[in-house]
Amino acid sequence: MTATHPTRSETRAAPPLTRRGGRSRETVLFLIGIALIALHVLDDNFLQPQPGTSPGDHLVGGLVPLALLGLAAWAYPRLRGGRRGALALALGVLGIAAGIEGYYYARELGPSGDDFTGLLAMLAGVMLLGLGAVTLWRTRRTDGRLSWRYPRRALLGFAGVLVAAWVVLPIGLGYVTTHTGRAVVPPNHLGVAYEDVTFKTSDGLELEGWYVPSKNGAAVIAFPGRNGPQKQTRVLARHGYGVLLFDRRGEGKSEGDPNSWGWGGGKDVKAAIAYLKRRPDVDPGRIGGIGLSVGGEMMLETAAETDDLAAVVSEGAGARTMSEDLDQDMPRVEKVIGFPLTALKTASIAVFSNTPVPSNLKDLVGRTAPRPLLLIAAPDSGHGEDLNRGYHRAAGDSATLWEIPESKHVGGLAARPEEYERRVVGFFNEALL
Repeated sequence: MTATHPTRSETRAAPPLTRRGGRSRETVLFLIGIALIALHVLDDNFLQPQPGTSPGDHLVGGLVPLALLGLAAWAYPRLRGGRRGALALALGVLGIAAGIEGYYYARELGPSGDDFTGLLAMLAGVMLLGLGAVTLWRTRRTDGRLSWRYPRRALLGFAGVLVAAWVVLPIGLGYVTTHTGRAVVPPNHLGVAYEDVTFKTSDGLELEGWYVPSKNGAAVIAFPGRNGPQKQTRVLARHGYGVLLFDRRGEGKSEGDPNSWGWGGGKDVKAAIAYLKRRPDVDPGRIGGIGLSVGGEMMLETAAETDDLAAVVSEGAGARTMSEDLDQDMPRVEKVIGFPLTALKTASIAVFSNTPVPSNLKDLVGRTAPRPLLLIAAPDSGHGEDLNRGYHRAAGDSATLWEIPESKHVGGLAARPEEYERRVVGFFNEALL
């Protein structure tokens, strides 16, 4: 009797088993990689959360990825070879993304806390990339016509690139930008007398920063962080303004989870306002704000939510959510192509930061009226600053838009230093003094 052998397609459809019916080495390696990534997610969210936060603050951001990793572990041995390889490659990229925070903080501050499991997750990601590549090669189809075999591989490769761009990249970006923030306090180049200050947010986070005391009874919050706004701080301090600049949540010496998109950062600005209102050198009705990039977006949002900001300068505000991305001035075909990416990016940020998606700034800025608003934009910088035209229209007559075509992103002071100082200081003089 002649023994029959399974065809190649039948072999590829079967789970990767050993001769004894157990798990193959390939599956074991995949499960080890998944377990190491899951260990870091568990450690980062529940065992060693950021200072000032608790495991309860990370339920969505921790449980959702753990559930998806568990689903991947269950499905892997049941998939065909090509799909196993693609899954391993995708999770390899995401494992590296999950480990970036551990690598960054270990490099800047020395390894501690969940940095160790983060480094393990990064190594697991590299291993999964290798496993995926080997699996794709070993399970590639070698039957059929040669004239179709290579075009088919090209089509599958193109589909893989699309999945990477539309799915893997935005998820990885969402994770990195909600788990990694500036680790150290930048060098102080203010050149003026200042005080080290500490204040608390409404959700109990302790924030640290520098305050230049006011000489004219008015004060301005320069946001975000203690690095970018230093030049603007020097300009305002020369004219007698008090200036408060501080590490936003999750950065430098401030507690909390970082968020590069500024979601939830309005609480930080409101805490800064409350601090300034308690200062003996500041008139509580003469507090303004100047925000750069995401700081400009946060200033606009905060001014829409509280009347305690008497005037706002926003430079370089752009898009932070899907709705704002789709408002940008671009061809319709680009919006259609970019829709999956921006949709999944926004969803990933919401999940990993445990924060609801904020409202479109265009719907918020109208609430700032009749308080004065100065919008500064570099429309050709490639950072979505053309959106300021819509913000200007929505804010009405109380807003002024100043476009600087030759400026880089938040580079108005460098591009036109004298005019910048005259406009910004003149704006605050009229609004606060």
